[in-house]
Amino acid sequence: MARHKNLNWTLPEGTPHHIWESIHAALLMDIRDELQRLNAAIWFKNFQQVPAKLDRIARNTTKRPRKVRGGR
Repeated sequence: MARHKNLNWTLPEGTPHHIWESIHAALLMDIRDELQRLNAAIWFKNFQQVPAKLDRIARNTTKRPRKVRGGR
């Protein structure tokens, strides 16, 4: 079966049922491919370190409270 990723399909009215079944299968395969890519990216070491790096950036860029000078 030919797969044409990222295309908008326009089919005429009365398209046979077996064509629609092929289209549904192709769409599900495209969804599966994208999910596999996302899963691989999520488990990539650098991606997993992003939250810790963002926390460190937030800690290092937060203004510290001023010390109050004076006797009171």
